[in-house]
Amino acid sequence: MKNFAIIGVSGYIAPRHLKAVKDNEGILVAALDPNDSVGIIDSYFPDASFFTEFERFDRHIDKLRRDNSADMVNYISVASPNYLHDSHIRFALRSGAAAICEKPLVLNPWNIDGLIEIEKATGRNVSTILQLRLHPAIIALKERVDASDKKEKFDVDLTYITSRGNWYLQSWKGDDGKSGGIATNIGVHFYDMLHFVFGDLQQNVVHYRSQTKSCGYLEYQHARVRWFLSIDKDDIPEKYSSAGQRTYRSITCNGEEIEFSDGFTELHTESYREILAGRSFGLEDNRCAIETVSTIRNSDIAPATGDFHPFLTKLLT
Repeated sequence: MKNFAIIGVSGYIAPRHLKAVKDNEGILVAALDPNDSVGIIDSYFPDASFFTEFERFDRHIDKLRRDNSADMVNYISVASPNYLHDSHIRFALRSGAAAICEKPLVLNPWNIDGLIEIEKATGRNVSTILQLRLHPAIIALKERVDASDKKEKFDVDLTYITSRGNWYLQSWKGDDGKSGGIATNIGVHFYDMLHFVFGDLQQNVVHYRSQTKSCGYLEYQHARVRWFLSIDKDDIPEKYSSAGQRTYRSITCNGEEIEFSDGFTELHTESYREILAGRSFGLEDNRCAIETVSTIRNSDIAPATGDFHPFLTKLLT
């Protein structure tokens, strides 16, 4: 039975981490968040110590370590805003704990190099939540690609629209310097999945980028990918929006829909199970996806020529 602490316990994704700890028979001994609306803890670990100030949380974790307490933390889960992940991972490792980090690992590729050095210096490791690598439908797709003759590349369309209200752009998620922008905040795990399934990234072209949506073209070793990401409800196809649907997720491979809508809620539990078994995804596993979103964030916009996502036409008319 392992002891956990979590940084960012009031956030959207935190309940999945709490559930994952409990499902894997762990104990949450401490949690940190500047927001004190964290009643969700009572559903999982009502006896956990809670802090709204980092300094007091730091002191508590350090005291448990120095006292060699039975509550000494083995893992610190990082579910804080994206731009703080790098700092909070460093804190975890220097506190004598292993780190488990929610996506995205970091905002910039060079941050990975620094974390590798701290892993070496502390002897502790960083595990990451790359949950789509564990999804049965994605594993089946990878097996299909691996078994193909690879003479022709697969043609893939990725479309993900998840409606967000006015609050989104007023929060840290609307600040590209803190979230990394749309492609990073809602898309980084998709880019990791594409790399996992289709191999090395060979080309990255951005056709459109704004605060609420982005689209472009990616070419991998075994696939050509047209992608579109958005938080704008008006981008949801009419067939689905008229039925009241606020999320639209689609991946087609050579025109065939890959159904992977179910099973998301259990993937964090499965990720923790793999981490505790010593089969985690580490820092280098994240590099391709982080390089991908960094390029999307910083590259020039290319003209809409050649292969581009069909939803782009609507944006340019």
